[in-house]
Amino acid sequence: MPTVRTEAVVGFGVQLAVLAVLARTVGLGWAGSLAGIGYGLVVLALLRRCRLGPADRVTLARATLIGGVTALVAESVLRPEPVALLVPLAAVALALDAVDGWVARRTGTVSGLGARFDMEADAFLILVLSGYVAGSFGAWVLALGLMRYAFVAAGWVLPWMRTGLPPRYWRKVVAATQGVVLVVAASGLLPRPVAVALVVLALALLVESFGHDVGWLWRHREQRAVRGPVHGSVRGGPVRRGGHADPADRQRHGVAARSGGHAGLVAGPRGGRPGLAAGAGPR
Repeated sequence: MPTVRTEAVVGFGVQLAVLAVLARTVGLGWAGSLAGIGYGLVVLALLRRCRLGPADRVTLARATLIGGVTALVAESVLRPEPVALLVPLAAVALALDAVDGWVARRTGTVSGLGARFDMEADAFLILVLSGYVAGSFGAWVLALGLMRYAFVAAGWVLPWMRTGLPPRYWRKVVAATQGVVLVVAASGLLPRPVAVALVVLALALLVESFGHDVGWLWRHREQRAVRGPVHGSVRGGPVRRGGHADPADRQRHGVAARSGGHAGLVAGPRGGRPGLAAGAGPR
């Protein structure tokens, strides 16, 4: 029987500890607890056979914070949650996005696993934050979090959208803008009209970025061979927040995959075992 990696079990234990702290400090209820536990179980299932390097452990710590954010957002559906706790958790999770890449470059731990894990954590955080802000500004804000997943889904239907993209630094700028804007909007520090305007601007930048890439893929659809669905490949290669590439991260990830902003944490290709789509397992 395949063994479960210690890092994944420890990560799940830490996730439970974070939820326990939230329950004790802010009275996290059943909705938030279930959401947080469910999130932790998914991460455990996906990482259970993966050997994590130093940078991946940083990403796992960030994923644990994202689990806390997820629990608070889920609980906010039933009752107001303390923004004073949700915003710092999200802000630290965003800040750690730069740390794991730095650690990987310093330690020389380049892997496809690191790329996929990092990218999916980014995408899910943006999705959760957009869901929280949508509760105040309207359902249209969800487009910030759902656009990347829609792009991935489109790749399963349209083979020409599964090919690789050339690096574009603008993707990282747009991605960073999404995270920062959503955290600021969630904080409530700015007047509502200003916050709404910032979210609209972030959405417009994201539409432009995805539109640019879709247009490029369409124009070059005959030039690249597509051999089938790429499970959880990424838009524009190694990506940071919300689906946009960080050229420096190529040193860490060593991959140039494609299909919608972030790698998917999905079942392995061609009936393989569940796990991180690429780079799962020992390396």
